[in-house]
Amino acid sequence: MNYKILVIDDEQMILDMLRDQLEIEGYQVLTARDAEEAMKRLAAEPNLILLDINMPGMDGIELCEKIREDVTCPILFLTARIEEADRVAGLHAGGDDYIMKPFSLSELMARVEAHLRREERQQHKITVRYFGNLAIDYASRTVRVDGQAASLTKAEFDIVELLSLHPGQVFSREAIYERVRGLDGTADNAVIKEHIRRIRAKLNEECIETVWGCGYKWAN
Repeated sequence: MNYKILVIDDEQMILDMLRDQLEIEGYQVLTARDAEEAMKRLAAEPNLILLDINMPGMDGIELCEKIREDVTCPILFLTARIEEADRVAGLHAGGDDYIMKPFSLSELMARVEAHLRREERQQHKITVRYFGNLAIDYASRTVRVDGQAASLTKAEFDIVELLSLHPGQVFSREAIYERVRGLDGTADNAVIKEHIRRIRAKLNEECIETVWGCGYKWAN
């Protein structure tokens, strides 16, 4: 698999160094120098994020919390901070690991590879999930209701897959649209509302909850 890594750091020298090394290792690399640019890069669905803590404006811990609203991939902090309180704050914000500056490139690459392997193992473990009278088979991309197959379109299953793999997490229409249709989609993201209506009609009304003013979530 050709993994995508998003590197967020305000120091161009570090961005260049990490991009060069990651590309040598065969990864696709996206870069950002601030929070605004980083949020735009999320549309590319990175498999792992390297995030500097000490950045001007919104720092890495605040940015991590914001990223976690829509993204579940591993986030590794790059930081010169060594205080325990900072490490704890970063983990509470949704970070998965710390790489201390100055860091060894070989150690960094080993950490990246280890987290990606762990993610792949976890994803492969998930084949079928049960939600009340619903059975979702992610490998065959099918849904059964009370044992009977439900006829879902590709876009409808993609939405069910996204929401059901993250039960309780709220996704905005925009986030769902970008995940399912991609940035090159031609329809307005309001089409997601119609997809949700059809999914509810085919499965049941309670499977997807509307969070008013925010978006949708899979009911726990």
